[in-house]
Formats: sequence, C-alpha cells, structure tokens
Amino acid sequence: MAYGQTDLVLLGHRLRFFRKRHGYTLTQLGEQVGKPAPYLSQLENGHIEAKIGLIGDLATALGCTPADLLDPEPPSRRAALEMALRKYQESPNHAERKLPLLRPSAKVPDEILEHIVGLYEALEVDNSPGVSTDEQAGLEARYSNVDLRAEMKQRNNYFEEIETLATEILESVNYNGTGPLSEKVLTRICDFFGFSVKLAQDIPNSTRSVTDQRDRIIYIPQRNNLPSRLSRSVVLQTLGHHALGHNDTDNFREYLQQRIESNYFAAAILAPEKAAVSFLREAYNSHDISVGDLQEVFNISYEMAGHRLTNLATVHFGITLHFLRSDGEGAVWKAYENDGVPLPSSQDGTIEGEYLCRNWGTRQAFHSEDSYSLYSQYTDTPNGKYWCVTYVEADRLPHHAVTIGTTEDQAKWFRGSDTKRTATSYCPDPNCCRMARPGVRQHWQGIVWPSARDRSYVASGLPLAGKGFSKFPGVDIVEVYEFLERQETV
Repeated sequence: MAYGQTDLVLLGHRLRFFRKRHGYTLTQLGEQVGKPAPYLSQLENGHIEAKIGLIGDLATALGCTPADLLDPEPPSRRAALEMALRKYQESPNHAERKLPLLRPSAKVPDEILEHIVGLYEALEVDNSPGVSTDEQAGLEARYSNVDLRAEMKQRNNYFEEIETLATEILESVNYNGTGPLSEKVLTRICDFFGFSVKLAQDIPNSTRSVTDQRDRIIYIPQRNNLPSRLSRSVVLQTLGHHALGHNDTDNFREYLQQRIESNYFAAAILAPEKAAVSFLREAYNSHDISVGDLQEVFNISYEMAGHRLTNLATVHFGITLHFLRSDGEGAVWKAYENDGVPLPSSQDGTIEGEYLCRNWGTRQAFHSEDSYSLYSQYTDTPNGKYWCVTYVEADRLPHHAVTIGTTEDQAKWFRGSDTKRTATSYCPDPNCCRMARPGVRQHWQGIVWPSARDRSYVASGLPLAGKGFSKFPGVDIVEVYEFLERQETV
C-alpha cells in the first residue's frame, strides 16, 4: 500500500493519538504487534510506510478500527498545527528564508505553534507568487467558504433545482415516498445512472469512494469499515456528482460548491422533500419538531437530519435557524445561520476554527449531567435571545457536538423549548468568558499552581492567546478559578 508524504505524516499522528489514548508506550505497543519501539517511532513520525496487515494489527491492539487509523482528518488541533508547520518548513520558500528548523516537541505550547503557523501563512500571503499550490488552496478555501456561506444564507439553504431532480429520480425508481430508503431502491437508483456498487477492502484512505467511469463501478469501503447508513450517503454523494453534471475542476470554489451540492443531493434522496415536509408539518402543528425524530424516521445521521431541517424549515414553515458542528473546546468546524445568531468570526469573515462562547448551549452540553443526552438551553446574546438543542456524538473522537437553534420567539415549535436553562453571553466582549471575574481572579492569582493533564486528543489542547488562558501551558485558568471557588463553598 503506497502513501503520499502527507498521508504518512497523518497516519503517524493518528497512530500516536490512539496509542496515548490507550495508555501504551511504544515498547508496550510493539510487544502487541511484534515490532520494535524504534520502528513504531519511525512510523509515528511519518518516516516509513505501514503495510495493511500491520495497520490491522495496530488497530486491534489499540481498540479501534483500521478506518480510525486511516481517517483523512488530523486527530487534534495540535496535530493539524504540527502538520502545517512541517509543510511550511519543507516548502522551497523556507530554504530561501534561511530560518532554523523548529521541531515542535511536547514542550512547545499550542499558542506558540498557532503564532508560528500564522506567521508562516502571513509570509506566504506577502510572497504570493511563491506560494505553493497547497498553501494557496488553503487561503482560497477560507475566502470560498465565506462566499458560499453568504450564498447559502441568501437562499435559506434551499436548492430547489436539486430538490426537483431528487423527486424526479425517486419517482423514476418507484419509491413509495415513505420510510427509510431501502437497499433495493438504492440499487435501482444506481441502475438508473448505469452504475454498480462494489465493496473493497483497500479503498485509499484519502477518499470516501472511487469511481471507475469506464466500467461504471463505484467502489466503497467494506461494511466493517463503513456502516450501512453511511455507505448509502457515500454512494449517493458520488452519484450526485454525475446527476448534477459536475465536471473536473481545479477551481477551489467550484470544488466546494460541488461538494455542497452532492451532499445536498444525497440528503434530498434519503429524506425526500415531500415526505420530510409532511412529517415536519405534523410536528410543527404539534409544536414538537425534533431533529432526532427526523433522524430516526429516515435512518440518517443526526448531522444530516440537522442539515435537512435547515434546508426545509425556512422555505416551508418560515422558521429561521442556525446549525453548528463544534468540538469540546468550542472550536467551530461547520456553521450556517439565517436567524442572526452572532457566530464568532475572524477579520476575513471565516467562522471555521473560531471559538464559541463558553456560555452557549453547544459548549454547556459537554458539562451537563448526562452529556450524551440532548441538551436544550436559551442564551441571551448581543443580537437577542436564542434557543438551541445540542447532541454530543459519543462515537466520534474527539467528541463533537451538533447544534440546531433558532430565535426565542420561534423556539415554541420545537421539542425542548420548555427548558428552564438560561445563560447570558456578551461575546465577543473578553469580559464575558475569556477572563475570570475580577474578584475571583484577585483572590486566586499568584496562589494557584495547576498541573496540565495530557490533552493529546483535544483539538486545542494548550493555551491560545486571547482565549482566556493563563501562563500555565495547557490550563484554562478560568475553569481552575471556578473550581477553587466551588471548593470554598463545600
């Protein structure tokens, strides 16, 4: 099995993540898989390639699946930063600058890496003629995401042309319009486009599917690596490109647009507009709309159900919404809104990677008594009062939260709107949640000495400048002060 250099580095980071989570040293893991510690160290540092058989043995020893080790996403914000730094330092521009090589050991705080990677990015912008293709794509992605989000908001995240196409296809394959899409109906849809689907064990880890356009075959991972619910989405996302007439493109904005459209197509097939609106209308009339119910009725993921609700709620019921996917540290991975909720954003308008207020429900859900139950909350913000419901994904590491919310006056249509939980957010005012209250800070400053735990799995494990962290690496001093305050009252 051959990897690119980036794949080797990524596999190494994911292997280190799962090894540390399992509590193994390199020697202990080596004893489990029959490899010496130096060999595994080389593997974790991205210097050598692993055979498929070894990846299977490593996964078994670490209590995960091969797909977990081969996931194309960095396992943490720390890993993403280290990979970015490595990429910048290996670029031709780095040699021309004659800067010394920096190896990001565990002693280098995340805030330092954030600054260094940010400075490299700024240097590449200033020297745009020399920017590599990958780096330029990263900058283009930021601007394209901002542009596409504005477009989605303008059309209320509703793509009428895709809804119409999905309806026509389902009618052509005699779908009865009720219940989850069966494998039999999915096969008919594939036949409609002249494709067959085959399961394969060695799908490249950087792809979700591989399509042979000559023989009209869509290859997807074996079901031990890809649950049936997800496999339906992957097949339909792939078919979506063909159904929507997408062509190969080297334009990054067009590429992102195609991804959005193919994902929308898959959702429109799995939760057809007519059936979904009929189901939602009944819930609307009962003031009992629930993303979880939509998930169960159509056997789709909670995230897809949340997206589908944003597709249909405004156009059919006049309800404006916001959608968030974020991690336990509050970093935003995906976001959409047409209800005016004040999402955090950078100066260029980018939302991804920004941090949510710790008082918002999507962050409070991680600290609730049962963080894996649905968590509802009202939040007063500078833009008004909002209600939201958050679902924490227990089967994803690091844990992510999917949040659907709306304005206070529209919350009445949703299950969970009777919650008594209420919080107040003044963000982006730093006095809101980035700093401890003055009295608490004065009481404990210079007295407390916290010791940071190993946070290798957390997306933003060590302190970030301006996020309310202290001089202690890896420690959120606001949480420390609050803990000590609680202890004094016991």
